[in-house]
Amino acid sequence: MKSIAFINPNSTKEMTESCIQAGLRCMSSGICLTGFTNQHGPPSIQGSADGELATPGLLSLIKSNQQMDGFIIGCFDNTGLEEARRLTHKPVIGIGQAAYHMACLTSARFTVLTTLDVSVPVITENIDNLGFSMWCDDVLASDVPVLELEFHPESAVPKVRKAIKNIKKRFPETAIVLGCAGMTIIKSELSEQLKSVQLIDPVTSAVRLMCAVVKEG
Repeated sequence: MKSIAFINPNSTKEMTESCIQAGLRCMSSGICLTGFTNQHGPPSIQGSADGELATPGLLSLIKSNQQMDGFIIGCFDNTGLEEARRLTHKPVIGIGQAAYHMACLTSARFTVLTTLDVSVPVITENIDNLGFSMWCDDVLASDVPVLELEFHPESAVPKVRKAIKNIKKRFPETAIVLGCAGMTIIKSELSEQLKSVQLIDPVTSAVRLMCAVVKEG
């Protein structure tokens, strides 16, 4: 059986568990998904400074789990992605990277809705560096902190829903990329409330793509 590691670069184990539950719902047969939490990372990753703090622990987890067949970096900022690829010959994908690919496969245009303004520059730079700028309408913040998504989804959902509606007024044809791993928790509820809106979940996008990659390997 092939094995995929889902590595949460932050130290909040509840987020790891929520992402694993979402990932398990779209797993391919013959592949198992194992979650790892970076105990040396910050509680959440919001901006480049948090990403830098999280990277050493993330890389340590990859280095010590080389028996895995593939690695998913469970932060939308693609934290430590390039460094991780230099550590292993196994496939590595960031959930942000996966979401951009999925958005381009399923829609002509996309907009990223992330958490706080501090995350926007990192995501914008990643989109540019990965070559997705021509398909991206905008990168916007919902003003919902990462940990609110995990621990207080009842207050997060109305804010994210309002932000999505505002985006669709500006860009009627755009798909909405949920720009945080924590948004996987509220994706189903948002889909029920916004039935006509295409929502791209970065966690399930990464799991689906990595399953395809390790199967080929």
